[in-house]
Amino acid sequence: MKIGRITISDRASAGIYADRSGPEIEAVLAGVFAGAQFESVIVPDELPQIAAALRGLADDRGCHLVVTTGGTGVSARDVTPEATRQVLEKELPGFGEMMRAQSFAKVPTAILSRATAGTRGSTLIVNLPGKPTAVRECLEILAPAIREGVAHLRGDDPH
Repeated sequence: MKIGRITISDRASAGIYADRSGPEIEAVLAGVFAGAQFESVIVPDELPQIAAALRGLADDRGCHLVVTTGGTGVSARDVTPEATRQVLEKELPGFGEMMRAQSFAKVPTAILSRATAGTRGSTLIVNLPGKPTAVRECLEILAPAIREGVAHLRGDDPH
């Protein structure tokens, strides 16, 4: 199992601060997919670079799952959902809907998230918020669907 993670942050990509959300993705998903190998990328909030990183992990590096963190809000620099939609073949809006619904009880501003998910070839792509606590909470909510989605895309029988 190969998992790609992309941290989308102007400041982390410039080395202004350490990426904490990307390592949180690995920490959570290592418990979901034992023995998974991780590929990591950090890019600024630039649509072409995000889309290129998504394509690279899915098409060139053969990741079964690609998870992004950051860039899902409403500020002018938040373009992760737009970049993701450019590369998706099938959108799976239920992932974003579930994250927002479940997160709203803890953080009422969670409804400002525009995170989405979908497939590209045999790769599942999922957008997550940029805060490490939100990464953990959302992945825990989505883990069953991620496991089953990846199994289907790999041609495995998830049942």
